[in-house]
Amino acid sequence: MSETPQYDFDTVVDRRGTWCVQWDDVADRFGVDGLLPFTISDMDFTTAPEVLAALRTRLDHGVLGYTTWQQDDFLSAVAHWYETRYGTAIDTGRLVYGPSVLSQLSQLLQMWTAEGEGVVVHTPTYDGFRKAVLGLGRELRGVPVGDMGALERELARDDAKVLVLCSPHNPTGRVWTEGELRETAALARRHGVAVISDEIHADFVHDGYTHVPYARVMGEEGGPGDGRWAVITSASKSFNFPALTGSYGIIGDPADRAEYLRRMETAEGLASPAVLSLTAHIAAYREGGAWLDAVRAYTAGNLALVEERLNAAFPGLGWKPPQAGYLAWIDLRPLGVDEEALQRVLIERERVAIMPGSVYGAPGFLRLNVGCARSKAEAGVSALVRGLGAVRA
Repeated sequence: MSETPQYDFDTVVDRRGTWCVQWDDVADRFGVDGLLPFTISDMDFTTAPEVLAALRTRLDHGVLGYTTWQQDDFLSAVAHWYETRYGTAIDTGRLVYGPSVLSQLSQLLQMWTAEGEGVVVHTPTYDGFRKAVLGLGRELRGVPVGDMGALERELARDDAKVLVLCSPHNPTGRVWTEGELRETAALARRHGVAVISDEIHADFVHDGYTHVPYARVMGEEGGPGDGRWAVITSASKSFNFPALTGSYGIIGDPADRAEYLRRMETAEGLASPAVLSLTAHIAAYREGGAWLDAVRAYTAGNLALVEERLNAAFPGLGWKPPQAGYLAWIDLRPLGVDEEALQRVLIERERVAIMPGSVYGAPGFLRLNVGCARSKAEAGVSALVRGLGAVRA
């Protein structure tokens, strides 16, 4: 019987001076250098040792020429991951590749919408979605998470063309049930609205909850005949290698898939992916499962720490950890604190950077990234508790 691998997440890795967005560019968003950051959603952990080993082997080869993603090593690794993690068989003939999830989103929006047409999202909304939709001149339509009535009303509008489904949801960490996904698919089909399901947070669903791939729902519903749909995702979030770039997707309709590939390979000039991204994806999906399980359990411990400390200091909050992810989405409205005043205290007195809810269209909330060593998570929640106490006083 083999022993369970042991991984060290407690040792702090110094990311300063590595061109790191979260650490080195904190002043771009918060106006002050040197803050302890709990911001952009990447983790402070080194990636899985199995991924690092595969990258070193590939680098040792020494030739880093043009590369194809349409090869069995990559395609079968993705199929293996879906089968073993989600019990879902996928048709690798529907797979596509892209430089990032947001790039894929942009391409699909350009394919399926025109300027001025409506794109529906759940609120609060990941700011990358808002920038992509508005940047393309489309109209952003928001519906509250879990409000199926509001969702149907928006999808029924004549100019609503696409629903961007974040599954699991960022920033709330909500995991959609299979029933909710099937109802969403039925509404979209009824009103002729395409669905783009961003599932980049899927691998971080916590115990007691289950991620259901949208591809499974549509596969069982009949696939291409049931309207336009796509899944966009990447291993980069789960295994913490976003700087390697690279994402992939599943597009239901063969004609839509062909058009997407034509755009990427001609108009965008992106026929050849980053070879190290392919290498990392294959290693992660073939060998990285134990590391992912360990890091998910560790970050769940960080979230439990946030729960304990926050609720001990402010029992009225009754905060509960998210169903997925390492981003603590905290509703501070019961405390009646002013967001701007709290941010000033956190930045100027506590010297921490925590994302305000207004970034996601939800003033009165905070998004605290605890994908980090336990000691850093403790420092962050302690600073937040002190800051909240100061503002309330």
